[in-house]
Amino acid sequence: MMGVFYSIDFSLPLTNPVLKFLIILLIILVIPVLFNRLRAPSILGLILAGAVIGPFGLNLIERDSGIILSGTAGLLYIMFLAGLEVDMGDFKKNKGKSIVFGLYTFSIPMLFGILGGYYILNFSILSSVLLASMFASHTLIAYPIIRKLGIARNIAVNITVGGTIITDTLALLVLAVIVGMTKGEVGSLFWLKLTFSVLVFGFTVLFVFPIVGRWFFRKIEDNVAQYIFVLVMVFLAAFLAELAGVEGIIGAFLAGLSLNRLIPRNSALMNRVEFVGNAIFIPFFLIGIGMLINYKLFFEDEDTLIVGGVMILIATSSKYLAAYFTQRTFKFSNNERLVIFGLSNAQAAATLAAVLIGYNVILGQQENGEPIRLLNESVLNGTILMILFTCTLATISAAKGGKGILISEAGKDRSDEPAMAERILISVKNINNVEELINLAILLKSGSNTELFALNVLDNKKNDLQDEKMAQQLLSRASEIAIASNDYLFPVLRYDSNFKNGILSAVRENRITDILLGLHVKEKLSDSFLGDLTEEVLANIQANTFIYKSYFPINTIKRHLVFLPEGVENDTGFPTLLNKIWQLGRNSGAKINIYGTERCLEILEKVRKDYTLESEFFPAGSQNDILKTLETSKEDDNVVMVFRSKKVSSRDFFPRNIKEQLIETLNTKSFILAYIYNDSSLEKSSSNLMDASVIGPVEKLDDLFRQISGLFRKTGK
Repeated sequence: MMGVFYSIDFSLPLTNPVLKFLIILLIILVIPVLFNRLRAPSILGLILAGAVIGPFGLNLIERDSGIILSGTAGLLYIMFLAGLEVDMGDFKKNKGKSIVFGLYTFSIPMLFGILGGYYILNFSILSSVLLASMFASHTLIAYPIIRKLGIARNIAVNITVGGTIITDTLALLVLAVIVGMTKGEVGSLFWLKLTFSVLVFGFTVLFVFPIVGRWFFRKIEDNVAQYIFVLVMVFLAAFLAELAGVEGIIGAFLAGLSLNRLIPRNSALMNRVEFVGNAIFIPFFLIGIGMLINYKLFFEDEDTLIVGGVMILIATSSKYLAAYFTQRTFKFSNNERLVIFGLSNAQAAATLAAVLIGYNVILGQQENGEPIRLLNESVLNGTILMILFTCTLATISAAKGGKGILISEAGKDRSDEPAMAERILISVKNINNVEELINLAILLKSGSNTELFALNVLDNKKNDLQDEKMAQQLLSRASEIAIASNDYLFPVLRYDSNFKNGILSAVRENRITDILLGLHVKEKLSDSFLGDLTEEVLANIQANTFIYKSYFPINTIKRHLVFLPEGVENDTGFPTLLNKIWQLGRNSGAKINIYGTERCLEILEKVRKDYTLESEFFPAGSQNDILKTLETSKEDDNVVMVFRSKKVSSRDFFPRNIKEQLIETLNTKSFILAYIYNDSSLEKSSSNLMDASVIGPVEKLDDLFRQISGLFRKTGK
C-alpha cells in the first residue's frame, strides 16, 4: 500500500489524471461558493483560479490537450445554450434591432481597430484589419450570469444574442479573407466557394437538423440517448461550420436555434443540458482561459504592456460606444445598456482564433532569420491581457445591469394584492401516459410559484395490496419525471367511494386551480369516449379542466391549433385560460395558431404587443371551415379545443353543434380539450387566480386587457 503511495509522481506539472481532475473539481466546487460570498461574479473567480494553477502561475496543471478539449466543449456549450434559450417569437420580432446592434458592434470596433493598429501601433494595413476583426468579435462569457438572474428573455439580452451571431460571423469572414489574401487565394473562385459553403452549412443546420431531431425524439425515449444526441448535433454543427470556413461557435449557436423548439425550457432534457454545462463544460472553459494568463508579462515586456493597453482601450471603448448607440437608438434603460456592454465586451473565443491564426501566418523573414508574422508576439501576449481585462469588466457589468433590471421589473410588477398560488392537479391512472401528462403540466406552468400535484384514487371498499402498489409506483414515476425537470410534485394517494368523489375532494382540499386528465394514445374516439365518471367530474369540478391525448411527444409538436368558441372573452375564466395558452406557446417554443371571433382576436392582438408570442390569429369562420382546417392540418400539430360549458352528455362529449367528422379527424392527432371554469361569485376564490375586480362579464376590451395584464404580471409574465 505504501509502495503505491510513493509511486505517485508529485512533480510539477502534475501528470496523475486523478489528481488533476480532483484539483479542477475542487476549484469548480469552492470558487463559486467563495466568490458568491464576496458578491463577485463566480465566472471571474474561475478564470483567476485557472491563472493560479496554470503554467504561468503555480504550474500545477499543464494546459494540455485534455484541458483544451474540455474548454472547447465549454465554449461551444455557451453558444449552444445562448441559441437554445432565445425566445423565437421575440427573436423574430426584434431581428431588425439585432441587425442594427450587430452592425454597431462590428463597424465601430473595426473602424477604431484599423485606425489604432495603423496609426498608433504602426502595423501594416492587413495586420491592422485583422487586429480590428479581433475587437469586432466577442464571446458571451457573461451569459451564464444572465441566465442565473432569469432575465434571458429581456429584449436587450435578446438583441445582443442575435447581434453576436452577426458580428462574429462578419469578423470571422474578415479573418478568412485576410488569411486568403496573404496566401494569394482571394479571387472570384474564393468568394464563390466561401458563399456556397456557408449557405449549405446554414441550410443544413437550420432546416435539416430540426427534421432529424424531431424524428429522433419521437422514436427514442431513452433520456441518456436523447442527451447524447443533443451533444452530437452541437459538435456536428460546429464541425460543419469549420468545414464551411467559419468558426465552430457559429455552428453551435445555430444548433441551439435549430433545436430550440424541440427542447422546451421547462423540460427534463433542458434541465440535463443546463446541469452538465454549468457543472462541467463551462467551468472547464473558464479555467482554461485563465491558464493562458501570464502575469509576468506585466513586468518583463514593455511592448506587451503598450500593445495590450492599446488593445484594451480600443476594445472596451468601441464596445461601450456600440452599447451606448444601441441604447440611444432603441431607448433602453441604463441597466439594459450595462447588460448589452457586459455581454458584448468579453473577448475570448473568436479573438483567440484570430490571433493564433495571425501569429502562425509567416509573411517573410528578417535579416537575422526571425520570421515576420502577420500578428507578432506582442499582439499574442497583449491579447491575453485583453482577455483578462475584458472578461473581468464584462462579468461585473452584466451582473450589475442584470440586478438593476430585476429590481426595476419587480417595481413595475408590484401590485397591492399578492398573486395566489397556481396549483395544477394531474390525474395519473395509466403508466403509458403519465410522462406526457407531467410534461404538459410543466409547460402549462405560469411561474415558479406553481405547485404540481399527482393524484391516484383507490376504492375504499376494496383492500387490494396490488392496486395500492401500482398506485404508489405511478405516483413515484410521476415524481421522478417532475424532479428531472427541476420541479417538485406532491403525490396524493386517496381512498374514496369513487373517482369522482376522490378528485372533487382533492381539488377542494388542495385548492386546485387546474386539472389535467389523460387519455391513452391508442384509445379510439367514440360517442362514449369520456365515460360517465369523467363527465360527472367535468360537470361538478370547480377548476379549469384539460383532457389530453398524446399522439406524439409534446416537444416534437410544431404548432398548437387553438379554437376559441364565440363569446369566450365574456367568461370569467377567460384570462386564466389565455394565460395557459400563452405559457404553452412560450414554454414549448411551438407556434400558436388561434381561431376565434373578431372581438376575441382584437383583445389577443393587444395582448401580443405587450406579451410576445410567436403566433397567428385567424377568424374562426363556420364549422365547416374549422373542419377543413383540421383536415388539412399536419400530423405534428396539436389541436386545442376550448369549451365554455362542462355539461356534456354520455352520447356526445363535444357540444352538439360540432359535426361527427371532427371526432374522426382527431383520431390521428394530439389534442387538448380545455373546459373553462367560470366562477359566478364576485368574491375572491381560492380556486381562481384572479381577484375580485376581474370577476364578471366584460363590457370593454380595454378593461379586459388590463385584467389579463394584471394576471400575466402576477404569474410571472
